[in-house]
Order: sequence, then C-alpha cells, then structure tokens
Amino acid sequence: MHSDCLNTYMFFQAIPVTAAGVPVSDQPFTRTGLLGFVGPDYLVFVVGKLDGLMTVSGRRHNADDVVATALAVEPMKFVYRGRIAVFSVTVLHDDRIVLVAEQRPDASEEDSFQWMSRVLQAIDSIHQVGVYCLALVPANTLPKAPLGGIHISETKQRFLEGALHPCNVLMCPHTCVTNLPKPRQKQPDVGPASMIVGNLVAGKRIAQASGRDVTQLEDNDQARKFLYLADVLQWRAQTTPDHPLFLLLNSKGTVASTASCIQLHKRAERVAVALIEKGRLNVGDHVALVYPPGVDLIATFYGCLYAGCIPITVRPPHPQNLATTLPTVKMIVEVSKSACILTTQAIMKLLKSKEAATAVDIKTWPTILDTDDMPKKKLASIFRPTSPDMLAYLDFSVSTTGILAGVKMSHAATSALCRSIKLQCELYPSRQIAICLDPYCGLGFALWCLCSVYSGHQSILVPPLELESNVSLWLSAVSQYKVRVTFCSYSVMEMCTKGLGTQTDNLRVINLSCVRTCMVVAEERPRITLTQSFSKLFKDLGLSARAVSTTFGCRVNVAICLQGTAGPDPTTVYVDMRALRHDRVRLVERGSPHSLPLMESGKILPGVKVIIAHTETKGPLGDSHLGEIWVSSPHNATGYYTVYGEEALHADHFTARLSFGDTQTVWARTGYLGFLRRTELTDASGERHDALYVVGSLDETLELRGMRYHPIDIETSVIRAHKSIAECAVFTWTNLLVVVVELEGSEQEALDLVALVTNVVLEEHYLIVGVVVIVDPGVIPINSRGEKQRMHLRDGFLADQLDPIYVAYNM
Repeated sequence: MHSDCLNTYMFFQAIPVTAAGVPVSDQPFTRTGLLGFVGPDYLVFVVGKLDGLMTVSGRRHNADDVVATALAVEPMKFVYRGRIAVFSVTVLHDDRIVLVAEQRPDASEEDSFQWMSRVLQAIDSIHQVGVYCLALVPANTLPKAPLGGIHISETKQRFLEGALHPCNVLMCPHTCVTNLPKPRQKQPDVGPASMIVGNLVAGKRIAQASGRDVTQLEDNDQARKFLYLADVLQWRAQTTPDHPLFLLLNSKGTVASTASCIQLHKRAERVAVALIEKGRLNVGDHVALVYPPGVDLIATFYGCLYAGCIPITVRPPHPQNLATTLPTVKMIVEVSKSACILTTQAIMKLLKSKEAATAVDIKTWPTILDTDDMPKKKLASIFRPTSPDMLAYLDFSVSTTGILAGVKMSHAATSALCRSIKLQCELYPSRQIAICLDPYCGLGFALWCLCSVYSGHQSILVPPLELESNVSLWLSAVSQYKVRVTFCSYSVMEMCTKGLGTQTDNLRVINLSCVRTCMVVAEERPRITLTQSFSKLFKDLGLSARAVSTTFGCRVNVAICLQGTAGPDPTTVYVDMRALRHDRVRLVERGSPHSLPLMESGKILPGVKVIIAHTETKGPLGDSHLGEIWVSSPHNATGYYTVYGEEALHADHFTARLSFGDTQTVWARTGYLGFLRRTELTDASGERHDALYVVGSLDETLELRGMRYHPIDIETSVIRAHKSIAECAVFTWTNLLVVVVELEGSEQEALDLVALVTNVVLEEHYLIVGVVVIVDPGVIPINSRGEKQRMHLRDGFLADQLDPIYVAYNM
C-alpha cells in the first residue's frame, strides 16, 4: 500500500485501546488532529491542533497559545491577525521556538522592535519559555495553506534554508539557550618536570625536530668565503658579468626589465654614490626604499649595502587610496628612524602632493631622493662590515593583529637564510624560478631580493598587482619559461582559482606539467580547501597532484618550513576540533564528526631546529602535543628593532630557554601553536620524517567560555551556512562574539543570514554570537599575503566606519 494511503487510513480508521491493550469499542474512530479534553457534562473543550505541539526543554507548548499571547500585545496595530506562524526548530540538542509574523506596511522599525520586545516578555512570563527567533516579514509574503491561513511547514522550511527574507529580525540565543555545555575550568597545570617524566614513562619522545645539518653540506667554500651578499654580487659581476639574474614581467606578459650580474652591480654602485654625495648619509644610517615591485627595488637594496646603510623596503602608497595607505608608509619611515627615502620621481611627487598633505604631515618627511637618473659615477670603495653580526637590513611588517613590528637581520643571518633556501630548493645558476609574491617583507622579500644574488639562479618576477588586469599572467609565465619551482601567496592562488575557474578551456595554451613544486608563502595554518581546489582545477593543464605545498615562517624566522625538491610529500592529519579548544591534539579518522584536516607546512629547512613548548610552563612537550612552536637557527632574526603597539609582550621572543630538559639552547618563540608528529615516511637521509603542523597564531585566538578558539574555524563554519556569504571574519568585543559577513547577493537576503549564522556557530562551536554584522563584499580588510586583518575590522566596527547593510544585536 502507498504510504500516503496508509496515513489516510490511520487517520480515518483508528482503534483506541485501554491500558491493558483491549479495544475501547468495536467501532473504529476518526482522528481529528485537534487537541482537547472532555469536561463535566460531557462537554468537549478544544485547545489547539496536534501539529502545533512543541516540546521545549522537556515541556510541551501549543503554537496556538503562543500566537494568542503575541496577538494580545497591542493587537492589530503592527501585525495581521491570522498571519502569524509559530513553530520549533532544533538547535543544539533542543527545540527552540520561532515566531514569524507579517508586519503592517505603515509600522516603523522603531515600532516593530518595541512590539517584538513586548511579545518576548509576554511569552516568557505567560508560557515560561524563551523565544529563539522573532522575525517580521513584509505583508502577504508568507506561503498560504490550501484552506487559507499560513502554510506552517513551508514557512519553517524557508526559515531553515535562509529564504524567508524578513524585514526585521530579533534573535535571543542568550536568553533562551540555557543548555550550553559548562565553561571549561582550567586545571592547575602539571609542572614541566612531571610532564617529562610522564612522557618518558609513556614511551613518548620529546617533540623536537630539525632540518638537515648545514655544517656537513658546505657546498665548496663559497659559503665561508661570502659571508656578505655585497661580496657575492661583486664576485658574480666579475666572474659571470652577463649572466641574467632577474626578469620582470608586466601585465601583458612581456618583459618589462631585466638585470644581469654586471648591470645590477653598476646600478647598485650609482645608488651608493647618490646616498653618500647627494644624501650625505653615513655608515649605519637607515634608508627607506619606497618602490613598486621591480628591479629598482633590488638595485637600491644592494646600493644601500655598498654604502654601508641599512635598507628598509616599504610598499609604496596607492595613488587612488592615499588616505589609508600613506599613513602606513609614514609610520614605517618614522618608526624605523629612516634618515632618507629613496624612490622614483612619480612616487616622490605623490609623497609631496596636496592630496598627501591631507593624510599625513608632509613637512616631516626626511630627505627624499629619486633614483630615476643618477650620475654614472664609480664608487671609491665598497663598504665592508667589520663583523657578520652587524645589521644588514630591517624587515618591517604589520601582523594580522595590527601590530607593526620590525625585525633585525644581521649579515650572518641573511647569508644563512639564502644558503638554507638554496640547499632545500636545489638552486643553481642554471635554474629559473618564478615568484608571484610581494617583495616587501618576510620570505617574499628574501626570494625577490636576496636568493638570486646568492645562488645565481634567474628569478622571473611577477608582481601580484598585475594579476588584477591579467589573471593568467603568473601561470602563463610558469608555462612559457617551463619553470620547475614557483612561489605564490594565498591571494594569488585565490585570484587564479576564482578568476580562471570558468575559463580552463581558454587556457589550453598553458602547460603546467613542468612544475615540480609550487609553494604558497604564508604565516598561517595551511588552507587545505584552497590548495586542493587549485590543484583540482589546474590538473587538466598538467599540474601534478603532488606539486602544491605550503611554507611556514613568521617574524622571528621568515623561513622555518619549505617543501623543497627532495623528501616525502606533505602529509595531512585529521584532529578533533573539540579537543583542540582544550589545547589537546586528538587524531581522528577522516570524515568523523568535528574532524579538522591539518596539512603539514613543508619540510623543516637545513640548519633549523624546532621544539614544541608548553605555552605557560615553557617546558618541552611530547610528540603530537599542542604547544608553542619554538625555533633555533642561524637565520633567526636577531631581535625586534621595534614593536609599535605592544612592546612589553615581546621581551623574550628571541631569547627563550626551556624551563626543563635542554635549558642551554636559546630559542626564538614564534607565537604560533602547533605540534610535531613523527610519520611513517622516511627522509632523504633515511631517518623517519618529522612533520610540523601549524594550528594558528596565539595572538589571534579567542578565549571564550574557558576554551581557545581559532577564528578561522568559526569563519569556515559560517561561510558554509549560506550560498550568499562570500567572506567572514570574527573577533570579540566586551566578551561578545562579533561575526562580520560579506553578503554576495540581493539585500533582501541580508536578514536571513542572522539566524543561520547564529545557528551554525551554536551547533558546531557551542558559542553564542552576540552581534552579526552584514556588510558589502570587500569590506573585510585583507593584507597583501591574503590574511584577514581582523583587528583593523574590529577598529572599524567600533568607530562605526563599516557602513553595514544590517547589524543584529542578539539578545
């Protein structure tokens, strides 16, 4: 029999039985679907409908009673009688009450909110139950039932799918979700000594790993001979003058400029002469280099070394957006105590322009020299540092938490960094690599400006900005020059995935089968979904499934992990997200509930040692335990030049020692949480391979209800909640969790997102969202590496500068 027929049959032919299971009567009964009782004198009282029954927190409530209460609050003034739907939805292991009503067209938003808050109070006091969501929709928009009235199940379906399109919404998770798990109470921590003993008893090894030993890998005596990059450049200019080092592409994919060893050396000499004669600079003076990505930036960097000055590379201000980009330039120039700015004529005009004067005080700029046409003079003598520990350059960047920090790189650290990368990526003069990164800080700067001069390979430079007008530029270059090793950022990978996703057919000319390693340069947890969709998308163009990997570096050491050419492929493990909130690592199977995939960040570089330390006791931790990643290496930065924001926090970042175990080694604290895990794979040396997994930055984590949350995990859940959510960022404000979502759809969908965002964060993270802010696409600030600037966003929110479509304060 068809199931519909079966239901009908059960309704029209029901046989009630007594407690003993005996039929009450030999006549069949018909079920009415009404709820009621028989009173005195056999009077029948009807109290509601069976399908309006809701069980919340173990108590039964009737939808019709709730509707009656709502209508009793100033009836008919704001909503239509008979156009109210009440139903329950399941959120976080319990049913919650949702009330949807059609609002009269003449009711103002102020009136509606007053009515809504009165309804909430009335339902709470009369029915002793909290309403989870109260939504008002425009008149005549709720689905109608065949016999008139509102189609309740259809309304509920629309609510759950985010297709209800309310014009006013009030979520009350704080008041009605009373079954949240208890907040975590921090236990008094086990001391480091007992942890070590515990690990030894359990047969666990200490989580420590290192890259290949550099001392055995000294390739000829070049490394010992050339402690200084300026010496290497002069040596190359003499021995291989015409060997090409750099090739810069413009947006059309044509060569914009090139530099051979001798050309770079001669340009550097001219810059040095200008610094000494025109700039009147002394040895040790700081010089800000404000150039677009290109060969000029590289030449002026070496010019500074030739003159004994300390270069600082600075991203030039954006001509269309001076108000926000120029203050950062000014701040770096001031904080770095630069005595001079080197730049192009065009940027020099910009720095001194009227528009610039409205953004910053242009009278306080130091000397500005343009290097467009410099006299062809030979330098009397090239500066030689007296010790490898002298400062070579300063590396400034703004962290994702909005702190501007400059680190000091000595000559010894600079050449050690180049040597390490050379060994890991097997870079020789006969090689070509393609770089699509910004050259202003970190590993991006090292790959642009330092590595080619040290190793002699040719770098094909593709400025990421050029991809805005030609998305396929980078991949076309990789294909055209048959590049085997290439570097990019997440924002470049995202541009290619979004921009070229629809046109893979037009890209048939591109062939990526030459690529052995494509590395994403990042200071964060690897973004698996992005790297996977990139690999999948360009598989058709010959990209090997094994080619894409990620790197990891941070302020204290810009290159800790890099996949390189040899060694096992990066592994992925799945950890339990709930355990992670308690600072524990629990490995689970792929696809199990609450599982989070984490991808290894690439192989640890030669000369680099890594250990995992407890964030509070500073004792060493065991294999697969979550703690702070500490690093010891000849290319660690030698310290902060300055931290503009929160100086006190960073006092011991570069000189940390373990509180127990090996207390001699000096480590630098990365500020990132992660864990080491010995895998079944073997390294080139035949040893078992130790994989490093980065979980996230300690500064970024949110402490909520006693647990530690990584913003990216909450954001990932939110983005999945509705197809119109393009991007999301979270931060906390006075103990409230604020979720900012970018709406990529029609504005009538905006208010649908409020309930969905609140639901998904409750379900998956056991957190109550305090504020949902819905904004236009592009409002969430993202830096050049593709990282969200959550603190800038928070400042914008607090200063009321976001111009949101809607802000919902959940009660």
